[in-house]
Amino acid sequence: MPAESIYGMTTRIRHEPWPVTVVIAAYSMDRWGALRKAVASVLGQTAPPAQTVLVIDHNPDLLSRAATAFPDLTVIPNARNQGASGARNTGVAASSGELVAFLDDDAVAEPAWLERLLPHFAMPEVVGVGGRLNPLWFTSRPRWFPPEFDWAVGASYRGMPEVAEPVRNVWSGNMILRRRVFEAIGGFNEDFGKVGKVSRPEDTDLCLRAAAAQAGGTWIYEPAGAAGHQVPANRETLRFFVRRCFNEGRGKADLAELNGSGAATASERHYTRQVLPRGIARGLREASRGDLSGGARTLAVAAGLSLAVAGFVTARLARITRAPGMPAED
Repeated sequence: MPAESIYGMTTRIRHEPWPVTVVIAAYSMDRWGALRKAVASVLGQTAPPAQTVLVIDHNPDLLSRAATAFPDLTVIPNARNQGASGARNTGVAASSGELVAFLDDDAVAEPAWLERLLPHFAMPEVVGVGGRLNPLWFTSRPRWFPPEFDWAVGASYRGMPEVAEPVRNVWSGNMILRRRVFEAIGGFNEDFGKVGKVSRPEDTDLCLRAAAAQAGGTWIYEPAGAAGHQVPANRETLRFFVRRCFNEGRGKADLAELNGSGAATASERHYTRQVLPRGIARGLREASRGDLSGGARTLAVAAGLSLAVAGFVTARLARITRAPGMPAED
């Protein structure tokens, strides 16, 4: 079998099928149409998974409907804490694959999604792989919305690698990892996921712990293994952008508390020093050529960064001033 080069390293690519289980977590009947598309995209893979597990998060009506609609899937209720983290942990517990893949219930995987991601596991140091998430806007991208902030709507952003490269973390909406590693670290931290309206970076936390659990453990971002991620109308608004950026800063402060500020904010420092200045300069050039929306995107970049920093500082100050024994705010 010929050797092939991946992100500067040489490896042998495995061609026989990989035993992989795809886990989809769903919670709302309002997403039924999106869920059907997500399931169809998994069943239509050029490299079909050995098993697909659909976990319904504490919604008996949705569980009954899904069990009837998807007889070829393993449809089970979330037996753990309510939330995406508990649902995914439940799905892995019911899985049979050597590898476990996660796809959001409002995502649509491209036909070669698994086929593009799986070959990276030929290298033993790779603990997991994540793919690109393309935003599927409900109407269209707001002209003021900077591509550097597409992470705010659960999509890959401008500045991420254009070819397969090692990264600190990938996103749980489009992720595959070794089941033995997942089990060794206890899966997703169910106390660190979405709490109320505040999301925390539970996928980054998982990636940090998974890489540390294996000597030389590495995550790979493979943009060719893509999926579309639906962006509902309420996320196309400035109000959502403001809240999401602030909460991202809060989440990163909590992540730093768990994993240390060095590992927790390394990617963010590069993003702030390299990606965002280029976005600001690009917007100013566009504005100078008569595209007023370029100026709006520049302002949005500056505002988004300021809000994230404010969220980070607010959370750190709250932790410092909190009396011993008091619980953290949701």
